[in-house]
Amino acid sequence: MSKVIGFIGCGKMAQAIIGGILSADGADHKQILFSAKSHKTKEHVQETYRIMAKKNKEVAAHSDTLFLAIKPDLHGSIIEEVKDVIRPGTIIVTMAAGITLPYIQEAFGFNVKAIRTMPNTPSMVGEGMTAMTRNEYVNDDEAEEVKKLLSSFGKVEEIEENLMDTVPAISGSSPAYVYMFIEALADGGVRAGLPRDQSYKMAAQAVLGAAKMVLETGMHPGQLKDQVCTPGGATIEAVAELEQNGFKGAVLSAMEACMNKTKGMSE
Repeated sequence: MSKVIGFIGCGKMAQAIIGGILSADGADHKQILFSAKSHKTKEHVQETYRIMAKKNKEVAAHSDTLFLAIKPDLHGSIIEEVKDVIRPGTIIVTMAAGITLPYIQEAFGFNVKAIRTMPNTPSMVGEGMTAMTRNEYVNDDEAEEVKKLLSSFGKVEEIEENLMDTVPAISGSSPAYVYMFIEALADGGVRAGLPRDQSYKMAAQAVLGAAKMVLETGMHPGQLKDQVCTPGGATIEAVAELEQNGFKGAVLSAMEACMNKTKGMSE
C-alpha cells in the first residue's frame, strides 16, 4: 500500500496500531504521519517508530486514511480545525466510545468517508480485538484496506453501527474483567502456597490457552468446559461453586452496566 496513513493524537492505542502496521509491512515508515500535543510523546514516537511528526492540519491534508486517536471530547474542536483541508477521498477512522457516524458527518458538514472502530488494549501486544462499522460512503475495497490495517495488531469484526455500543462490554472493557479473574486465580495460588510471580504466570497462561482453544478449535465453550470436568472430579466442584455464587450473572450484570454507560455517552 502506497497511501499515507495519518494519526491525530498518538497515545498508547495509536502507537499499538502504528507498531502493528509496521511489523506487518502494512506501510513504510515514510507513509505514516502523526501529531501529538506532548513534546515527550513526539520524541518517543519519532525515535521508536521512525515516523514524521506534523501539525494536525498537515497530517489531515496529506492522509488517505486518517485516524482520530483522541479523547471523545476533543473530536468537535479537532474536526473543526482540520475539516477544510480534508480531501474528498480521505477515510476518517474514529477510535473513541460514543463518537457515532452521524456525529462525524454532522461535525464535518459534508459527505465524508467514515469508519468507526473500537479496538482494545491487547492491541498493544498484537492480540487486539477491533470492531468496526462504516458509513455508506465507504466502499468494500476501502473497507478492506482499513481492515488490513486493523488486522495487523489483532482480529477485526465488522458489525452494524446500532451494535457498536455493545462492543465495550464484550471486548473493549472486558480485558479489565479478565485481569481481575487472573488476579483472583493468582491470589488463590498464593493462598495455597505458590509464589506470587509463578501464580500470575500460571493463571495468565491458563487464560491465554483457554482463549486459544475456543478460537482455534471452533468448539462451544461449554463443550470445552465439559472436557475438563471429569465425573466426580475437582473441576466440577469448582464450577458448581462458581455457579452457586453467581459467576455468570455477575459478568452479565457488569456487561449491562458497561453497555448502559456507553449508550449514555452516545446520546
